[in-house]
Amino acid sequence: MTSRSRCLPARLGVLLAVGAALLALGALPASAHVTVAATGAASPGSYAQLAFRVPTEKDNASTTAVQVFLPADQPLASVSVQPHPGWTTEIHKKALAQPLQTDDGPVSEVVSDVVFTAQSPATAIAPQQFDEFSLLVGPLPNAPSLAFPANQTYSDGSVVAWNQAAAPGAPEPEHPSPTLTIGPAGSDTGAAAPADSGSSSTPALVIGIIALALAVLALLLLGVALLRGRRS
Repeated sequence: MTSRSRCLPARLGVLLAVGAALLALGALPASAHVTVAATGAASPGSYAQLAFRVPTEKDNASTTAVQVFLPADQPLASVSVQPHPGWTTEIHKKALAQPLQTDDGPVSEVVSDVVFTAQSPATAIAPQQFDEFSLLVGPLPNAPSLAFPANQTYSDGSVVAWNQAAAPGAPEPEHPSPTLTIGPAGSDTGAAAPADSGSSSTPALVIGIIALALAVLALLLLGVALLRGRRS
């Protein structure tokens, strides 16, 4: 056997190992996102308590502020904020060009966004931790879903904008907007508590495990090929 032919198994092993490793890296689950879900019924015309789950993704900075934007294209007539210990709350409002007609009369001014700010570093959301912030909103519109863009501010001064919409059939964007699913009247759709931030990444996790197994197999093949090459 020539030296060139002896090198072929080793080269093949290297290619397999590198390819499997790249596949494993690309298939690992995405980082946790800011999400929203209703803790009660979420149907058209109802009032829903919304829980915004905010995980800190950085390893060297804490979350110090969270700004939640109410849907601009579907204004909500009523927005109440649940006090959060250790955090201050700032509510911003805007005037409507056309008042909303409600059972209590027309509403010409609505909440545009709510800002939660940690009162001290001790109450900020540390790395590897998460917190939840609650709003009571309504009445919900007759729509399949509502997007609530959010800004997440870190102690290092950086701001992550969770405001990207997913295109139909396209992969989830890097920073998707927290989105509430609204079910038909009388249903419990969207009424569950926020799911684990990693649950949506289960398929990717399975693929990642398979890819890692392939990488290990490729490394074993590489070792066998190198050992045979040395014996030859």
